[in-house]
Amino acid sequence: MADPATYRPAPGSIPESPGVYRFRDEHGRVVYVGKAKNLRSRLNSYFADFAGLHPRTQTMLQTAARVDWTVVRTEVEALQLEYSWIKEFDPRFNVRYRDDKSYPYLAVTLDEEYPRVMVMRGAKRKGVRYFGPYSHAWAIRETVDQLLRVFPVRTCRPGVFKRQRQLDRPCLLGYIGKCSAPCVGRVTPEEHRVLAEDFCDFMAGETGRFIKRLEREMREAAAELEYERAARLRDDIRALERALEKQAVVLGDRTDGDMIALAEDELEAAVQVFYVRGGRIRGQRGWVVDKVEDVTTSDLVEHFLIQIYSESESVPREVFVPEAPPDEAAMTELLSEQRGGPVHLRVPRRGDKKALLDTVARNAMEALKQHKTRRASDLTTRSRALRELQDALELPEAPLRIECYDVSNLQGSNVVASMVVFEDGLARKGEYRRFTIKGVEGQDDVRSIHEVITRRFRRYLAESEKFGELDAIGEDPGDSAAQAAAHQPIDPETGKPRKFAYPPNLVVVDGGPPQVAAARRALDELGIDDIAVCGLAKRLEEIWLPGDPDPVILPRNSEGMFLVQRVRDEAHRFAITFHRQRRSKAMTVSELDDVPGLGPARRAALLRHFGSVKRLREATPEQIAEVPGIGPSSANRIAAALHGGTAGDPRAAGRSGGHHGGEAS
Repeated sequence: MADPATYRPAPGSIPESPGVYRFRDEHGRVVYVGKAKNLRSRLNSYFADFAGLHPRTQTMLQTAARVDWTVVRTEVEALQLEYSWIKEFDPRFNVRYRDDKSYPYLAVTLDEEYPRVMVMRGAKRKGVRYFGPYSHAWAIRETVDQLLRVFPVRTCRPGVFKRQRQLDRPCLLGYIGKCSAPCVGRVTPEEHRVLAEDFCDFMAGETGRFIKRLEREMREAAAELEYERAARLRDDIRALERALEKQAVVLGDRTDGDMIALAEDELEAAVQVFYVRGGRIRGQRGWVVDKVEDVTTSDLVEHFLIQIYSESESVPREVFVPEAPPDEAAMTELLSEQRGGPVHLRVPRRGDKKALLDTVARNAMEALKQHKTRRASDLTTRSRALRELQDALELPEAPLRIECYDVSNLQGSNVVASMVVFEDGLARKGEYRRFTIKGVEGQDDVRSIHEVITRRFRRYLAESEKFGELDAIGEDPGDSAAQAAAHQPIDPETGKPRKFAYPPNLVVVDGGPPQVAAARRALDELGIDDIAVCGLAKRLEEIWLPGDPDPVILPRNSEGMFLVQRVRDEAHRFAITFHRQRRSKAMTVSELDDVPGLGPARRAALLRHFGSVKRLREATPEQIAEVPGIGPSSANRIAAALHGGTAGDPRAAGRSGGHHGGEAS
């Protein structure tokens, strides 16, 4: 951490003009961008009373190592330049707006004298009946618009309701029959409440009795020759049927049950429930729980069923779960007592119910990812995690920049590695890097880690030397040219950010003592001794330090463990993705690469037509020529190449032989 007093601008050197300023860290990266009407007044406020600043501002000043500014003519120019710089440099201490992914609910406010139908988000309150959640608010409004023909419940805000009551005339919805107009006394509070309760019953799945009632009334009106009333009832029935169409039938046997699925890792689990009534999905709900002990999926199912249904009166006839609880008979009996009737616990193995449960599981996985993202985005939580790591690993400062490395291969083939970067506990995906292992044959994670660390930090030393960082360390602080060279984040030759110019505070490798020792040895060979190294062993989530016989054990539910695990998992995901790309390319494309005149478009057409290289290899030249864009001569060359013959020799199409594979690293 730097002392802000060491880089405070000299008195009188800051202009009093409008402008934009940038705080940079010791490596030249922009950590904060701001604008000011008066640069001198604004910047002096940072250095005048350090103790009185917000803790986040204090952290920013201690992270920074210098400040510079640009003078502009007007405040508008300052705003434009500030926005441009924030977009260009993505400073870690500037405010970042993130979308709120909360789902909307259809709510009926039964706690009010005149219940209101509305769209709601966020926390729920007592006395309000909720349906959903829905993926989009417009889906709710379309459904409500259809139902208001039959159940003309109030939808207006309290202010509108009060104003129409004072004016003693209804709003437009009252005139067109989509509101019963309780504001002017067309219905009593009791009659309006009955409408609201009928609306809730229809949304809860009791659709049949309402449609049957309207059909009966329509027939009676027609028998009494009241054709206009019969036509209105006919339109009401169609409106209810259209509303039902928006709730797609997912199970044709009109199943009433709850679909429960889980997604979990070593520390947390997410649970999603789809409420299926009459074969239709009526709602969805999710939970996230911290694992405080080592529990199985079966145990999680048991805990969930007990906690959710023990205080609920709406236990369904069937409950579908991914795994049966440890004591299935006892749990079934408990749920049956709670329901007052038989309850069946089922684990779908095939068919529509299994497909729907898989969909619920995908929703649970997405919910767990969103929870981890929200948790990682919290500044207080991230700060606590970094402090815990600093204390546990005995680091001189908090690891504001963490790089994690992972190796991926399949039985020693297509060996690749990944490098992911986290700054202030957040992923910096623009700085992720991928490596193809070149100097190691076969499956050897230790030597692969050594190669990757060597290549990455050799690039770092080369970048630093190229732009003068190593030389500038001993320069006079007043030498602005040396400082400018040392703190230039943009390569002046290419105009792009320098890829490997920033060193981390902590290097994390996926593995135990051998991998950690290899990483430390690679850094020592390059003469780098100011970067900490550790490894995370997946089996027991132990943190290993170089040369230590015993691991560092962080509490399972600590923020430090959560951060290290998330960094490791992200490196693993990134490595697996790259490995699959290379393996897929080697398996499906390389055999066609050497065919003269066969470009990417025609290769893709061949694979689309035959489905795989294996089927293409089994095809005759005549069958290959059926593909649009492939002529007889091209078909002969393709068949010859796939069967190991000489390209262009039709006779080679029938020969057998080896085929190309892999990809040069």
